[in-house]
Amino acid sequence: MGVVNGTTPLVERVPKQDRSRATRQRLLEAAVACLAEHGWAGSTVSVVAERAGVSRGAAQHHFPTREDLFTAAVEYVAEERSTALRALFPEGAADRRAVVAALVDLYTGPLFRAALHLWVAASNEDQLRSRVTELEARVGRETHHIAVELLNADEPRPGVRESVQGLLDMARGLGLANLLTDDAARRERVVAQWAQILDDVLG
Repeated sequence: MGVVNGTTPLVERVPKQDRSRATRQRLLEAAVACLAEHGWAGSTVSVVAERAGVSRGAAQHHFPTREDLFTAAVEYVAEERSTALRALFPEGAADRRAVVAALVDLYTGPLFRAALHLWVAASNEDQLRSRVTELEARVGRETHHIAVELLNADEPRPGVRESVQGLLDMARGLGLANLLTDDAARRERVVAQWAQILDDVLG
């Protein structure tokens, strides 16, 4: 199909746009996997590009700098996990123990490991610090909002906001402990206790 009025018809542009989106997604997923497995020092743009099956030039077309790539990658997976968490309870508020367990799971997967490596790098990289700080603040607000919805929590009540935030802080701590050893058995007991605490606080 030729050029119409000096522009390429939409029907020819769409496949290229689809390929570009697919390449971008592969790069983001590869970046998170590399960061979780190899840490910041071992996760270069070249390593990510190779894992994603694209050239370094293609990677830099989508993400001009290493910082662009990795902050976008962690943000991408954070959004994916938020979507997945909502999808677990499509009707909204559910059994509190199930909700607590799902929230804790957010901090025991590759996203948390990747984010932790990014935090460590950001503590020593001035250019990265402000971007990661902004990202984590936004992800934290979104996770808190989802938790409030799923727990059917009435935040204006005294102690409710602090209890929900305490749950998320506790979940982050469990995720950190799980980095070194399989903490599943202890985590299950803590989840049960926190579900009981929230039942008492939230009513």
